[in-house]
Amino acid sequence: MATKQKLELTWIGKENRPRLEPRILLQDLEKSYHAPHRVTAKDIFDNKLIHGDNLLALKALEQEFSGTIKCIYIDPPYNTGSAFEHYDDGVEHSLWLSLMRDRLELLRNLLREDGSLWVSIDDNEQPYLRVLLDEVFGRSNFVATVIWEKRKSRENRRVFSFKHDYVVVYARERAIFEEVRNPIPLNQEVMERYRNPDNDARGPWQSVAITAQAGHGTAAQFYTITTPSGRRLDPPAGNCWRFTHERLQELITEGRIYFGPTGNNVPRQKKFLREGEESGLTPETIWYADAVGTNDTAKRHSNTLFGGSGFDSPKPEELLAQLLHIATNPGDWVLDSFAGSGTAGAVAHKMGRRWIMVELGEHCHTHIIPRMKKVVDGTDPGGITGAVGWKGGGGFRYYRLAPSLLKTDKWGNLVINKEFNAAMLAEAICKLEGYTCAPSETLYWQHGHSSEKSFIYVTTQHLTREQLTQLNDEVGPGRALLICCGAFRGKPESYPHLEIKKIPKAVLAKCEWGHDDYSLKIENLPKAPPKPGQQDLFAELEAAP
Repeated sequence: MATKQKLELTWIGKENRPRLEPRILLQDLEKSYHAPHRVTAKDIFDNKLIHGDNLLALKALEQEFSGTIKCIYIDPPYNTGSAFEHYDDGVEHSLWLSLMRDRLELLRNLLREDGSLWVSIDDNEQPYLRVLLDEVFGRSNFVATVIWEKRKSRENRRVFSFKHDYVVVYARERAIFEEVRNPIPLNQEVMERYRNPDNDARGPWQSVAITAQAGHGTAAQFYTITTPSGRRLDPPAGNCWRFTHERLQELITEGRIYFGPTGNNVPRQKKFLREGEESGLTPETIWYADAVGTNDTAKRHSNTLFGGSGFDSPKPEELLAQLLHIATNPGDWVLDSFAGSGTAGAVAHKMGRRWIMVELGEHCHTHIIPRMKKVVDGTDPGGITGAVGWKGGGGFRYYRLAPSLLKTDKWGNLVINKEFNAAMLAEAICKLEGYTCAPSETLYWQHGHSSEKSFIYVTTQHLTREQLTQLNDEVGPGRALLICCGAFRGKPESYPHLEIKKIPKAVLAKCEWGHDDYSLKIENLPKAPPKPGQQDLFAELEAAP
């Protein structure tokens, strides 16, 4: 029996995967920023802004944040072939897919079980992105494709006036996400539908039909209703009543069924405003500009923030606010690994969410930091500031990626990078070996742990037999210690409570070293194989059976 083939995309270089080094993050206190005092008791100060390649940054976050992030929003380069100021946005199609696949796999690992991923994209790659996301997340975890009205004016220079982008939504576990996702609040249009023609003490209400499709009904849902005026009504053709006769009588007794001002109309069920406000609205898949803004409104806000040097097509804060409202609650972690001008972080901050942003470009310093300082100071009046009543507060910590742990010396050998001090080395080795870095305040040999009884000690020293014997005795029965050192004397089997490895030898094969940039810059990408010339084609034909 033939093996069932998986439905998936294929592309040049799909089988090639980077062997990522799990870098450590180095905090820069001078670039970190916090409000001088608390504005509210809910101020958040542990937000993270990371400057560096986003693939390496995601790998760096994996150990600490795996299964922690509630919502991931990304706005990757659309691969349209256009050259933007801040991005080279014309990556060959197959390479774009590989680059996105590598990042999406790490992003999925970071999501909570009830978490969701939201990806902004346009028509150019949207169909392929959907199939790619099916592979990474599973087709059953697709939630929706939101159509966003990104502009209101007509573009007359092209064959079609493109007025929309997409936001593709996937869940880590769709069934769980559906249980926890938030409804959106009632808008003014919906609230205007609520009236109180009969002066009901419970307040304004609107009526809804009490019929349902006949194919979904039971025998108990087919009966004749007699109105207060004496009119007899059967369900319309192809329909049944939504309730059994017994349940309908209960609703009539409760004053929840309305027969019109004269008691002669087809009955409808009352839905009160207070109930609607509690239950909210089910999000729809078309988000209009009047509700969530456009590129133009976002650009005006951006130009105000940055003195006319904003991005060409920024996303409006209102758009991000709606999706974060649906996907998260206050205190949840939000991640944007294509941070751009920092809109996702700014909105998350104003809405009381924790956030992580990653950005490689220099606009991390020219745009994101100045923007987030204004948010923290409460001096950004635009976007959703007024809608959420933002007054400032909180802060963020700035990080950069540490350099590669191993560096090639003048003889071509990989050696420990001299930029690493003892603390950095211990943290880096802990990550590589899968230990949590947590140096003990009392035991010099406990740099980290993988369990309550398994520890790691990192040193560049050459350990003598006496030192190893002493360590073995201190660890004692019932505990284990992994030692990563420069060199050691004696036979490892002589120390039953110790596992001894030499560095850098112990980590040489774990990943690729010295690769600092996996970005979407074209000059950093591997090249696709050249198209076959005439001689190559003849050779292929001759070789064919």
